[in-house]
Amino acid sequence: MYLKTMTLFPHNLPFFSLSFNPAVIALEKKHVVSKLGDNATLSCTYNKRDLQLKNLRVYWQIAGQVTCSVVHTLISGRDNYSNQCIHFKNRTQLFGDRLENGDFSLLLLNVRQSDNHTYQCIVQEKRELTKVVHQEEVVLSLAASYSQPILSGPIRNSTGEEVTFSCRSGNGYPKPKVYWINKMNNSLLTASTLEFNSHADGTYSVFSTLTVKATSNMQIECSIENEMLQENLSANYTEQKQSNGSSTENLGKKGRVAQAAGIICIVILIGLLAVLFCWLWRRRRSSHLVSYTDVPPNEYEGGLNPPA
Repeated sequence: MYLKTMTLFPHNLPFFSLSFNPAVIALEKKHVVSKLGDNATLSCTYNKRDLQLKNLRVYWQIAGQVTCSVVHTLISGRDNYSNQCIHFKNRTQLFGDRLENGDFSLLLLNVRQSDNHTYQCIVQEKRELTKVVHQEEVVLSLAASYSQPILSGPIRNSTGEEVTFSCRSGNGYPKPKVYWINKMNNSLLTASTLEFNSHADGTYSVFSTLTVKATSNMQIECSIENEMLQENLSANYTEQKQSNGSSTENLGKKGRVAQAAGIICIVILIGLLAVLFCWLWRRRRSSHLVSYTDVPPNEYEGGLNPPA
């Protein structure tokens, strides 16, 4: 809560004259965080018994902006868009079922990067004179979640040599904090490079590298923190050294063993097929021999001598 002098909203509205209470008004300032593309609710509540909407005028405007500052207007319980900034056309609405209770909260649809402002809710009551009876400020901050970071590291290394890791993430807002962490002792490491690239939609991509000396057990983490959304995304790299060589070398040996075993299996299969083929061929040959030697006796009754 702080004190601030009254900010005048646009004075070119043709259908009424303004009269202000010159007293200093206490403003309640609120903060709202919304993701790009989401809908944001900017709260404003005027607590008063026997509220008469027909006597009220409610204005939502961008604080401190002279041109195109009107966001939404409610006059005598009805929406009025005659002076609304075109940037907000078809993107604002009040909650009709809450107006009688003095809830003049604004729903802002499909928030964009350009909606990052401080908004004022101003409530006027018209009796003999028109005066401001309530005022609030809402700070709208925009944010976007970063993509899961991609961490790249060396495939093979030797202890003591310098190796480089890279970490990238994108489509987030605002600029994130990037941490490199040695997970062996949870110590922070200093990035070698850190780059941010902006996109047309206002989001950022981040790219960072880390150069360190390789150790026998390397466990490196890259962490991307979006403070506004209180989001922290991380990616990890782990390579363990074995006494008889690196893990990658062991994987290579296992691959060669598997390849040799596969060749042996193929040779055995070919051998079995060859044996089966020979067995079938000999069986067929034997069946032909039987057909020549096993002749019925009545075939020799014609005086023919049986074969010697």
